[in-house]
Amino acid sequence: MLQFGRFVVTRAIMALFTLVLVSLIVFTLMELVPGDCAERYLAFKNTQGSGISVEDIEVERQRLGLDRPFFERWGSWILGAFQGDFGDSCILRVNIAQLLGDKFWLSLAICLSALALAYLIAVPVGIIAAASNNAFLNNSLRLVSYLGLAMPNFLLALMIMLFSTIWFGETLTGLFSSEYRDAPWTWAKFLDLLSHAWLPIFILGWSATAFALQTVRALMSDEIGKLYVTAAAARGVHGRKLLWNYPARHALGPIVNSLGFDLNRIFNELPIVALILTLTDAGALLIEALARSNDQQLAGAIIFLLTASIVALNFATDILLAVLDPRVRKSIIR
Repeated sequence: MLQFGRFVVTRAIMALFTLVLVSLIVFTLMELVPGDCAERYLAFKNTQGSGISVEDIEVERQRLGLDRPFFERWGSWILGAFQGDFGDSCILRVNIAQLLGDKFWLSLAICLSALALAYLIAVPVGIIAAASNNAFLNNSLRLVSYLGLAMPNFLLALMIMLFSTIWFGETLTGLFSSEYRDAPWTWAKFLDLLSHAWLPIFILGWSATAFALQTVRALMSDEIGKLYVTAAAARGVHGRKLLWNYPARHALGPIVNSLGFDLNRIFNELPIVALILTLTDAGALLIEALARSNDQQLAGAIIFLLTASIVALNFATDILLAVLDPRVRKSIIR
């Protein structure tokens, strides 16, 4: 138990250090964008017909604290970020926490649901495919997985929208019906969300399932042929007990360890899907901040929140692996 506690503390310190380092990288990239927040905001105001002078820029820079040293501003930003306060949007001049609202958590829930869907399908199907000698089953699963890897998620989204529009007269866009979009959270609004969220979850889970299926099948195929599995079979262990207690237990370790990477990959695919399905979520806001308004404060907040989610997931999977396989925590401690 003491060894396990030391492992948890070590991993927690490493996770915190990673998060602080990433925050420094994100803040540095925000600072490297040509022109500071005061200049970008006042340039935006210029396009609206406001006359802006150099003195106005200096006054705004002092008001925002941009005249302070770099590390002092980064320290203030990271302390605020850990408390959920990312300041104001550079262009919109709205508090970022209020601007994001539930959008980031909805986006994270969609991505985690797509990840769960992918592995709920890929793990059992991949194990069956690796253990089966049925050529038709293996070739069919291989075809499905190749199709999932080859077809981009945005193309699948366009195909589903076109089909639903032609056959049902419904585009299946958005996360809420019009009457619930700005309404406070109620049970009815939650049910309305579920009736719309299945589509982005399915689309994002499409390629994730195919990728995970290929990975599980490859790892299981490698483990099944090893001597310890043959020895277990010789001792009379067969069927599901043989598969789950021996090759699957070893093959699924790398799968669990890759959950953070898969979450990042799914979130990377979310913005383009969000634009096609007109989802008002963090993915759409990220595209807006990076490609249109050049609002680096808003983009940095979303990226930091995503990174924090991935670090937290990686920490959880490390603890899970240590519980399942004592060799993991022993290797770290030593």
